[in-house]
Amino acid sequence: MRKILLLICCIFCVLISNAQDPHFSQFFSSPLTLNPAFTGKFDGQWRIAANHRDQWPSIPKAYVTSSASIDFPILQSKIPDGDVFGVGISGVTDASANNQLKLNYGSLSVSYHKALDEDGYNTIGAGFQGTYSSMVLDISKLLFEDNLTQNGFDPVARPTSETFANGTNQNYFDVNAGILYSGSSNGYNNYYLGVSMYHINKPRVSFKDKNWYLNGRFTVHGGVTLPLSDVVSVNASAIQQIQNKASETTIGAALELNANNDQNNPTNVYIGSWLRINDAIIPYLGLEFNGLRIGASYDVNVSSLKAATGSRGGSEFSIIYIKRPAQRKGIPCPKF
Repeated sequence: MRKILLLICCIFCVLISNAQDPHFSQFFSSPLTLNPAFTGKFDGQWRIAANHRDQWPSIPKAYVTSSASIDFPILQSKIPDGDVFGVGISGVTDASANNQLKLNYGSLSVSYHKALDEDGYNTIGAGFQGTYSSMVLDISKLLFEDNLTQNGFDPVARPTSETFANGTNQNYFDVNAGILYSGSSNGYNNYYLGVSMYHINKPRVSFKDKNWYLNGRFTVHGGVTLPLSDVVSVNASAIQQIQNKASETTIGAALELNANNDQNNPTNVYIGSWLRINDAIIPYLGLEFNGLRIGASYDVNVSSLKAATGSRGGSEFSIIYIKRPAQRKGIPCPKF
């Protein structure tokens, strides 16, 4: 019974309310869905990132979200030393309520970061992102009051009272933007602070005869990497997101352990946890080698929703690979 009630809540949220955007607990591993200003802001030639999240597994396919992106700096020989001009492509797919509602996004991002010192340790930049989105509602999987007949519940009865004046497919264009400051005091540590806004143009979305507009998602995020010794560092990050009347605050940190004691090509192990306030504890494990970082986390519900989910918030996996040249500057960039 609790699964049915929770599934009804999911469908109600995604079809009627102005719900939150798809999100990742490992927000630090999905840079282009967090802030367009992250585009190209890394120490390397190109970067690929991918995330997969299965939320509330006690309900089959309640929310399943995946993303992938590639970004890289361009025109490095034509811009001032220390500056970064980045371009990126990203995509997100999100399926809700057992694939009854599917959203697909394709984005193109650009950013420019201006060096504030001759070493390029401190930069400030801005990014912009254009997104083409497709939303598909599969009404064959929905149940209506027409399914309630005099002879009881008929799951195959076709609805006659529900009409979708605007169709079951919706496409729209979205505009997003952000700014990012990244700094270092000694070339080894890093600290950053960013602000982003998604759905600046508030695109219209409607399946019925009433129009709904996507509210802007405002995000403030920051983080710091502090080496404690040659083999131990601390990576901490936090995020605050606000959309419509919903808000989310997540904070946490991970220890970074250099397992092979190699400063040029380290094998790092990450152990930590994040907390989504009033919602979930998120333990995290990661492994990094040869420019590849793999992360795994699991949401453990601590809110009142745990009665329906059995404290099973959802699993999440991430991969980030940065192609680095043999000779590089080693400029500290945002990592978590």
